Amino acid sequence: MDPSMLMQGGMPGAAGAAPPEARDDGKMVDLVEKIEKPSCYCRNEASGFPWSNLLIGDDRLGCKSDADEQLILQVSFMEFVKVHSVKFLNFNGGRDPDMQPTKVHLYVNRPNMGFEDTDDVDPTQSFELTAADLTEEAEPIRLQFVKFQRVRSITIFVEDSAGGDVSALGGLKFFGRTVATTNMNDFKKQPGAPE
Repeated sequence: MDPSMLMQGGMPGAAGAAPPEARDDGKMVDLVEKIEKPSCYCRNEASGFPWSNLLIGDDRLGCKSDADEQLILQVSFMEFVKVHSVKFLNFNGGRDPDMQPTKVHLYVNRPNMGFEDTDDVDPTQSFELTAADLTEEAEPIRLQFVKFQRVRSITIFVEDSAGGDVSALGGLKFFGRTVATTNMNDFKKQPGAPE
């Protein structure tokens, strides 16, 4: 048999056949490329410091609350993802420590939440942030991974700051991986198949 007719692993197959798809190696990656930015929003954000600043990598811009210290950030993903951990970064290098968020709640797949909903819906996970958690050197905060397996959106409710009248974040990152799914639009209709 012609060696060019062998697929990877020595199996007979068509010459030039596409190599098998790479398997999921289980590594956690930054999910920023999977964020569906047009579907994301923030409630109570200051107009000069919108949520989109959180993704650009400059903590001097960041996102600030407007009327009080509470913020609701809605982050939508283009596809289902598994979220392993989240990284919050302090605003402006931590120069305004009273604006750092302290009490944060995460809600999975709860789009369109308002402040009134936070009293009625149990969070998927809650935690208290310290100044050390918000530094660039700090490890991302590990989530209860079993509760973040099929995430299409995450709502972040910043309930309180470290004493300031507003809350501010300098950056936000999610780490995880995509969920393998089948896109039915990729299938082609077979000739002669019934409609």
